Amino acid sequence: MDVDKLLERLFRRELISEREILLLCANLKVILMEESNVVHITPPVTIVGDIHGHFDDLLEIFRIEGQPPETNFLFLGNYVNWGAHSLETVLLLLTLKFKYTYRMVLLRGNHESRLMTNTYGVYSECLSKFGSARVWQSLTDLFDFLTLSALIEQAPSPIFCVHGGLPTTITTLDQIRVLERFREVPSSGPMTDMLWSDPVESSMVTPSARGLGQLFGMPTVVGFCQTNSLARVVRGHQLVMEGYQSLFKGQLCTIWSAPNFRGVTGNIGAVLEVHDDMGTRYNLYRAAPVSQRIEALHSPCGVRDYIGPNFRPFR
Repeated sequence: MDVDKLLERLFRRELISEREILLLCANLKVILMEESNVVHITPPVTIVGDIHGHFDDLLEIFRIEGQPPETNFLFLGNYVNWGAHSLETVLLLLTLKFKYTYRMVLLRGNHESRLMTNTYGVYSECLSKFGSARVWQSLTDLFDFLTLSALIEQAPSPIFCVHGGLPTTITTLDQIRVLERFREVPSSGPMTDMLWSDPVESSMVTPSARGLGQLFGMPTVVGFCQTNSLARVVRGHQLVMEGYQSLFKGQLCTIWSAPNFRGVTGNIGAVLEVHDDMGTRYNLYRAAPVSQRIEALHSPCGVRDYIGPNFRPFR
């Protein structure tokens, strides 16, 4: 398997063959099987939130931030469904993970499951583009191997990263490390909470209206950070119009990286840079054709605003 040629084709928006996909997934399983449930990352690293098949916006992120191996990336999950190019998106990320294993960390999101991909787009996309369900089966089998979380070793305290939320029945990173993750997402439990839960301005833990996961508040976040000596928690999972949202006095942040989600919401996309000098910076951008993008401007607060058509100041 010539990975460089695969990447050339994928960056040109060309699908690779079914045989190549099956071989890629088989080889990646061996790599992912060796990853802990809590992958340790040394900064600098760029954190990317939900992509949901926004392939052109993924390419724009690489244009803004650089590509591996020059830039390290942590993706928080939800690579597929809703967008029109889920296969192109996830295959590019998986191929980059295979080539640059230690420069790319891919967390599992709640959409990386058989149920969600069968319901919200990937299954139909596989049938349309390949004429069978074999690619879908191979991809969803591989999703069972994706890791659950990451720990960015930034002094003086690390940053914990997860797709959805914090588990409400366990409290330590060591308990997360021993979870059985090599399976379809269960209907309840710590793994489900990590992929499905959301923060709310409440001191109570209550069931989520999503049907899976929990709603958790500031006491859960503060307690988890104190128990594990963490600076804060970074997660994805929720659309936020400004691209990111900080809660609980900065101890929890949500990142959303699919601008103008599904072509209708008009939201901004964001990524979070974590620097090796203990600094962090949000990079914000709007969805627009590449021909309409212009160079970044640097704002005094350290946020780079990537200005496209119909830009309105939001600082």
